[in-house]
Amino acid sequence: MENNKIRLGVSSCLLGEKVRYDGGHQFNHYVTNVLGEYVEFVPVCPEVEVGLPTPRASLRLVKTAEGQVRLVFPKSGEDITERMEAWARERVKHLAEKNLDGFVFKSKSPSSGMERVKVYDQNGVPRKTGVGVFARIFMETFPLLPVEEEGRLNDPGLRENFIAGIFTLQRLRKALEEKNSLGTIVDFHTQHKLLILSHSDKIYREMGRLVASGKHQPFDELLDQYRTLLLQALKLKTTVKKQVNVLHHIIGYFKRDLSADEKIEILELIDNYRNGLVPLIVPITLINHYVRKYDQDYLHRQVYLNPHPKELKLLNHI
Repeated sequence: MENNKIRLGVSSCLLGEKVRYDGGHQFNHYVTNVLGEYVEFVPVCPEVEVGLPTPRASLRLVKTAEGQVRLVFPKSGEDITERMEAWARERVKHLAEKNLDGFVFKSKSPSSGMERVKVYDQNGVPRKTGVGVFARIFMETFPLLPVEEEGRLNDPGLRENFIAGIFTLQRLRKALEEKNSLGTIVDFHTQHKLLILSHSDKIYREMGRLVASGKHQPFDELLDQYRTLLLQALKLKTTVKKQVNVLHHIIGYFKRDLSADEKIEILELIDNYRNGLVPLIVPITLINHYVRKYDQDYLHRQVYLNPHPKELKLLNHI
């Protein structure tokens, strides 16, 4: 695998692979062509990999009289729940070795859907309460890893949160591959402070205390705790209120630099963002201008101001 790319697990059909029950695919342009510029895909198709043919009869989740949710072929009644679960548990062991930075699942799939999958009752009436068998075991195994469905990536906020997460994990993994040391953690944390703050003030403070006392505990223990806290923070969605807090925090670094007019201008843009009149990219762009103008080295290194490639235009829509 290429170390400089994000390692992204993905449902194979989203890449255009003809693995669906009907012999078709569910090619997703955004996942395959847009994200594909920055990621190395690790494709997974539970139904094909468990040994089912293509094409094949469709599967569905069915709730039994005892309340269990089973994976069955509705026409024949064949139940392959245990077979799929056994395969999934082995598959996630191999995926753990890949050090994935995230996963994109196929929505609505009885094997790969991460939420709101149809579960049929004894009368054949569906309710959108299920989770695909493989997706469930994957998320149980990697409970904090960034995961999304291709449909949810149409939501600008969810899309930005997910992509910021996978880029962050890739940066941490790459930094540790170059040098596995306390200094690497300290440097990474220094660059990501404001990004972490935009997700959780509480975890931001906890991570700061952890890094400050890092030399007093074994490195592997520190890294495990740090990565867990980072994933917990990234799991929490940013909000306008959180972003405004970070933006005001940033302005504090310019208190000796900004002219009265410049301060008024940036505060007006932050208020416009708070009120939904402009997207986040607008105040961020002006702040980046001030960072260059006043040679603010600390802010220049802050990932928060450039969390992902500008070509993705993610901050233009939140």
